[in-house]
Amino acid sequence: MIAKAGFAYQLPEDYDDFRAAPLLCAGIIGWRSLKLSGAKKGETLGLFGFGASAHIVVQTARYLGIEVFVFSRSKEHQELAKKLGASWAGTADQHPPRPLDRAIVFAPAGKVALDALRHLLKGGTVAINAVYMDNIPEIDYNRLLSGEKTIRSVTNLTRRDATEFLELAPKIPVRTEVEIFEFNDLPKALLLLKQGRIQGAAVLKI
Repeated sequence: MIAKAGFAYQLPEDYDDFRAAPLLCAGIIGWRSLKLSGAKKGETLGLFGFGASAHIVVQTARYLGIEVFVFSRSKEHQELAKKLGASWAGTADQHPPRPLDRAIVFAPAGKVALDALRHLLKGGTVAINAVYMDNIPEIDYNRLLSGEKTIRSVTNLTRRDATEFLELAPKIPVRTEVEIFEFNDLPKALLLLKQGRIQGAAVLKI
């Protein structure tokens, strides 16, 4: 394949094609979400939902000295999160060891944004990283949003985000967890993804 250099990226050499694939979408948009959350070294970051992007973000955040708490309904995802560096993992109705300075919402359910706000300290930021999301329910301002909290969406990634993350990933090094599917198994992969039964990222072999 021939492509214009301005639309191509140099891939890290330490990854085969299947393990590099999640870096290009899930990894880069996760990196942008982490930057837009404003999380800094020594702070706490909550990840709500734990799929392809979050399983990379947890490793990146830990490398940067940020403590990560993961919220997921799946016991399997909770275990994977702790294996990849999360200090704590549980459900949104449980309390992590410390309140959150920052949060990233990966789940496409608007209600989860309220869960993130509920665990967030005053002055904190919730970055919503979702390709789509149903409506966020009415927000109780005094209980969930007062105290100069910020909600922001993550719309897309930039070329700078891509070059930054693809240089950073092998330094961490990010370990991508992948489940590989043959092209004819695409419906099965989509169903498992919808059911939350993919551990890490689903990669389609073409």
